[in-house]
Amino acid sequence: MTDTVRVRLDVAYDGTDFHGWARQKGPQAGLRTVAGVLEDALSLVVREQVELVVAGRTDAGVHANGQVAHVDLPESAFRQRSLDRPEALVRRLSRMLPEDVRLHGATAAPAGFDARFSALSRRYVYRVTTAAAGPLPLRVRDTAVWRHDVDLPAVQAASDVLVGLHDFAAFCRHRPNATTVRDLQEFHWRDVSTATEPSTYEATVVADAFCWSMVRSLVGAVLTVGEGRRGSGFTGGLLEERSRSSSVPVAPACGLNLVSVQYPPEDEMAARADVTRDRRAPVEPGS
Repeated sequence: MTDTVRVRLDVAYDGTDFHGWARQKGPQAGLRTVAGVLEDALSLVVREQVELVVAGRTDAGVHANGQVAHVDLPESAFRQRSLDRPEALVRRLSRMLPEDVRLHGATAAPAGFDARFSALSRRYVYRVTTAAAGPLPLRVRDTAVWRHDVDLPAVQAASDVLVGLHDFAAFCRHRPNATTVRDLQEFHWRDVSTATEPSTYEATVVADAFCWSMVRSLVGAVLTVGEGRRGSGFTGGLLEERSRSSSVPVAPACGLNLVSVQYPPEDEMAARADVTRDRRAPVEPGS
């Protein structure tokens, strides 16, 4: 068996022109994805096919400033490809990657590290404007447009109800045999309006993990409360449901940015991965 080195990769990308993180298969195999671009570049460097494991598989159009992935590379690559250490990958790949992907860190991973399963939490920021003129031209790619004015205190109150350990089935696209129980640790809004960017808001959303489309569904649900389309008890009622709710709109992808992933101390990486792999038991309604 070839000896390998596990390398942690810290990645940023503008998701606008990508069909999400994951490499596609079947009829969609030719679509441009972040993993596909990175894996192709890495494979050219080490002259072997490689596969990345990622902390958060972002959807099409979603951005990341703080994505984390790992890859197991043959130890021989560092001896034979002028890669004296994993950090040298940043220098090599910076000349190969397109402008909308940036590798800003490559380090030897500690024992037991798994980019997905060792993570304690993921932090996203969602940026949205309700201004009639829309976002500034330089912010079009990272600021969503919501076509109705919102009452920010009402949005925050609807968000507060969702914080905690709950079954978020109403906010998640169904995946067979996958749990929808998550610990939502933070869901906080702030007004970031300026004279040139009126009616602009940012939500910080932190959880141990997220289901497919969960963050955008959370944002869409609370914004409908803020605009008055739904009542103050709307989000609490959704926590009682056990399947995807058709009354929850999915906010536009362009406003979402994965800003960071948190990990435990190095000596706790393996233990954290074991805990995460254990499937959570269902949460009873009202608990």
